[in-house]
Amino acid sequence: MTGGGRPRRRRVRDTGPRTTDERIRDEEGRTTVTEAATDQHRGDGDGSGGRRTHHFRAYVRFADLDPLNHVNNVRMLTYLEDARLAFLHWDSRVDGERRMGGLVVARHEVDYVRPLQMRREPILVETWVTDVRHSSFRLAYEVRDADTGTDTVYLRATSVMVGFNQREQSIRRLNDEERAFLREYLHE
Repeated sequence: MTGGGRPRRRRVRDTGPRTTDERIRDEEGRTTVTEAATDQHRGDGDGSGGRRTHHFRAYVRFADLDPLNHVNNVRMLTYLEDARLAFLHWDSRVDGERRMGGLVVARHEVDYVRPLQMRREPILVETWVTDVRHSSFRLAYEVRDADTGTDTVYLRATSVMVGFNQREQSIRRLNDEERAFLREYLHE
């Protein structure tokens, strides 16, 4: 417990198949935020050319809701942040090793398509890359139903990410490995 009387959260890595699957559990062992993050290929005919997308499942929490019983607009950005961190930073091949160097968000553009309300089923945040440059790249996201057989989209968004050198507090160029990784998810 922390000083505020809340159970402290700790990150626990599952021992199952090696994906970017990371669960957040409280001290009683309950999964509290994320279920799984996996890479998947989009099918032919969807305009993606069969390119990879990153899939991240999250649960709506009561604390995410506004007075209208909708997920608050700021919380929707938190879902995007969680998905982005799972996608860009944690390399499932080497435990604890970061896939990308320092990055900052330069821009978000968000379209709230329909209200998302409290639900038992997880939501799915799909992430892919739409542009790769020397020191920046653009991500696209959709927040949608996960595993329900419907194709309901709640949010569409893009983020411009810029390579950043924290020590020098300046923009940095993306290295060849980073650009190669991003191109695996590039949908033009």
